[in-house]
Order: sequence, then structure tokens, then C-alpha cells
Amino acid sequence: MDGRQWSSTIAAAQAGDRRALDELVAGWLPLVYNIVGRALNGHADVDDVVQETMLRAVENLGSLRDPDSFRSWLVAIAMRQIRDRARRRTTDTLRDGTADDAADFAELTVLRLQLEGQRREVAEAVRWLDGEDRELLSLWWLEVAGELSRRELAAAVGISRQHAAVRVQRMKERLEVSRGIVRALDGACPDLRELTARWDGPPDSVWRKRLARHIRGCAYCASPGEEAVVPAERLLVGIALVPLPVGFTLSLAFGGKTAVAATTGASVGWSGKVLGALTKPAVALSAGATIVAGGAYVVTQPAQDPPPAVIAPTAHPQPKAPVTASPRSSSPSPSPSASPSPSPSPTRPAPDLYGTVVDAVDPAPDPNARPAVLPRRPESGITSTGGAHATMNHRGDSVTLTGRGYVLVRWQISPQYRAGSLVMPAWTGLKGRLFHVASGGGRRMDDRVSSTDASATGMGSASTGYAVPPPGTQQMWQNEYFYVDGAVTLTVNERGADYGLNVFPTTWDKVEDDVTVGPPEGAIRYGLVRDTGKDDAPVPQYVTRDTPADPATVAQESRVGTP
Repeated sequence: MDGRQWSSTIAAAQAGDRRALDELVAGWLPLVYNIVGRALNGHADVDDVVQETMLRAVENLGSLRDPDSFRSWLVAIAMRQIRDRARRRTTDTLRDGTADDAADFAELTVLRLQLEGQRREVAEAVRWLDGEDRELLSLWWLEVAGELSRRELAAAVGISRQHAAVRVQRMKERLEVSRGIVRALDGACPDLRELTARWDGPPDSVWRKRLARHIRGCAYCASPGEEAVVPAERLLVGIALVPLPVGFTLSLAFGGKTAVAATTGASVGWSGKVLGALTKPAVALSAGATIVAGGAYVVTQPAQDPPPAVIAPTAHPQPKAPVTASPRSSSPSPSPSASPSPSPSPTRPAPDLYGTVVDAVDPAPDPNARPAVLPRRPESGITSTGGAHATMNHRGDSVTLTGRGYVLVRWQISPQYRAGSLVMPAWTGLKGRLFHVASGGGRRMDDRVSSTDASATGMGSASTGYAVPPPGTQQMWQNEYFYVDGAVTLTVNERGADYGLNVFPTTWDKVEDDVTVGPPEGAIRYGLVRDTGKDDAPVPQYVTRDTPADPATVAQESRVGTP
């Protein structure tokens, strides 16, 4: 994105052209969002800092003398707002808000840009950097991706280019240490597992030093394996910006006034032009950014025609048990009488459907098929024994989820380490209800992931072998979403093929956000909504109210009965 190409647009916006100002905000908002998001790693303050940055830019646009320098000027404003925010908030406050209030930007980068392998490793290593390093990385990432120049990076940080080179080099060294930590945590070192038993999950500088010290002295963890480690700058070249969240709203208001580009005469100064007041409520949504009544820029994905009604592939109900049968009985209901004049019979209560429906094998939907509407279930929050981000890479690793709300289970399948039969994870000790509500992440794990190797999917390739689920098991997607109303434990049963699970308490909004991202935004396919909003929504295949000694023995398509 070259500021010089925007000179005429900037000049028009300075002259009070409303359409030009719309275009300017829409064009540069993604860059600001990515800089702030990476610098704060998705903290809840990201939206506020983005708002403040764009507000300052719009308010002071008239003072910009050289339109060709707009990009470096805007980036410098963003960095000042990031630092101002840091000064106003303590480290403890920032840390407390991160887990509860906002999506981890590293995870969002992996999810939205479909990063795999070492690119995923670099994105996740960002979590382990300190605030200053993350700020610098947010700019250097864009430099190697071709979005910023080194001169602009140095100007944004407020140092010379020579000093910037030294700081970037030191930051890269710490990034490589962090990449080694991510690799080691994905491994199976028993000593590291014992060390991290005392770790509560959130990355910080103390644990970065502890883990780095272990890795330096551990032959197992220090080995990069068969795959050569690619320098971070080569991995970041060509990576696109993380797209703005659907429905992102940018409200640019000056006190009680509204920031709009007025179209009054040239004799009116810039400050007068941007302080026109609109009083009607904001109701419009459009592609890009549009100034609407109420002083809000509403930024959405490109508008599309309303999708036709699509019946998403979903679970097939098993035969209902007779009313008098045990909840675990699988006997079919009696056939209706064939008599044309049946005798009246006593009214029977409707059977409770919960537990009579399980996930079943379903075909991949058309890539461009928009998902059905996701029903909104009550949310009071989920407590996880694994914290806001539980990573489970070894057989027997588990997490217990309690409360009422949504949960994301993200798959990490590693056939390059060990292919073969995949022993599915199990949900045990269920109290209450558990539904499989949606699948997302932009792809099913059996979708193609390489433009050069036709055999390569998320399940493996012809050269490495494939991870193969048991016959009759539903093919997992990158992200699987569940709704918990009660308590349940999820356990990794890794025995054959190598895999891991990341488990995040999440919200309806984030599920909806994920499944509605499709091919136009760079995903392979839209997500799939499975929830019907009723008790006949799918129940996970491997779920039981029992607590077996070995969770791997949970029967496939088991019936869980009523709560």
C-alpha cells in the first residue's frame, strides 16, 4: 500500500470531499488495525486504540502538508496511541483483560490467514514477546510483507534507521527463541511436560526465560527435527493483512459533534468541515467504510445478495426409543396404526429428544454455500481448567469445562510426525447437555492445502501419510464449536496418528464471525451451522455421562440419555 498512490484522494479529502474521506478510511483502516492488533496482541483495548488513531488522523488531516507521506504519518499516529494507552494502563490491568475480553491476535492471524507449519509457529511466537518487542514486530512484520519501508518503521518508532536496525535484530533474536518455545511445547519432551505442570498458561517473560533455559540444555527440545528452520522474514513475505472483523464499527465523534466530511465551500476551514452534525440514527451498512448518521464508519465485508435457504448437512436422528423404554434403548418406536378410524388413546408426553441425535458422517458442503443462521443460546460463561487457551498435545491431556456457553476446539493434526489410524478425543463425565453447534476455520481438515501437491490435505499427504479417523466418524474441520450447559471433560486419546487440540471458551459472536468467513475473504469454504436451536441439535459422537478409566473406550455414537 503506497501512500503516493493516494495523493489525489488525500487532497480531495482535505478539500472536504466526503466520498474521498470514506475511501481513505476504508483503504487504510486494515493497516492500522493490524499494527495495533499485533502490538497489543488482540487486547480489548485494540478497538479503542484504532478508534483514537483514526480520529486523530481525520481531525488533523488538514495539517498534513505532503500527501505522499500519509502512510508514515498515519503509522506514527498509531504508535503514539499505542504508547499513550500503555502509559494509561498498568501491566496488571492489561494482562487481566487479555484473556477475558478479546481474541488473541496471534490466534486470529493463524485462523484468518490459514497459516500452517512454520508460518503458524511465527504467529504464535508473538505471544511470548514483551510489549516493546510486539510493537516493533507489528511494524517489522509489515515491512517484510511489503507494507512499510524501513524509513517509515524508524520514523514511527522515533529513532534513526541505524538504531532501528539494531532494535529489529534484537527483537528477531527473541522471536527465534519464542519460536523454539512454540516448537518445544508442541513436542513430547517428558522433562518439559514436568516443568510446565506448574505453568498456568499465559505466556510471560518469566516463563519465556525458564523454557528457553530448558530448551538450551535439552537435546530433544533443541533439535529442530527433520524440517529445516526457515528465517522468520522469509516466512512473512507475502502474508496478507488480517481482515477486519465483520461489522467492525469505527465511530469518529468530536464531543457531541460527528466527524463527517462536509461539502461546504472552500472558504470553510478543515476543522469546520469535519464537525458537521448528523442527528438521525445510523442504520446503513455498506462495503468498505461509509460515514453514516450518528457519526459512525460501519465497516463490513463486501455486501452480498441474501443467500438462498440452505439446509446444512447435519446429523441424522437415530430411531427414537419407545416412551416406556430406558433412555439408552435403541428400539424403534411402534409403527402407527393402519386403521382408518383409530381408537382414541391417552395423551402421552412428548419424549425428550436430547441424547437421541448424534453427529454423523456428512459430505463437504459447496465451498460457496453460506451457513444457516446460528441460533443464539443463553451464555453465562465457561470456566476451563485449562484457562483461556488450553493446549493438549499428549495422550491423557484433558480439560474440564463448566458453565453455560460456547467452546472452540481447534484441531492440530501432525501426520508428518506420525500418520495412521486416529483415536478420537472423548467427552466424559457429562452433567447437563452438550451440543455440536458449528464447524468453521475456513476449511475441513480433508480440504487441499497445497497448490503444488494435489495429494496434500490437512490430514496429510502421499509423501507423509494420512491421519485416518475411524470408519463412520464425522470429518473434523479446523475449528469445531460446541455448546456446554453443565460440565464435561474433553480428553486427548492420541495413540496412532499424532494430533493435538487447542480449547478456548468463546462466545456466540465469535462463532458467528468465524463461520461466515468464506472464499471471498480467502477461506476455502464457508463454515457449517449444525445447531437447530432445539434438543435435536447434534450431540458429539464420543460423549458419555460415565467417567471411564480409559476415555479412549467411549463408544462411537453412544447415547447420552436425558440429563
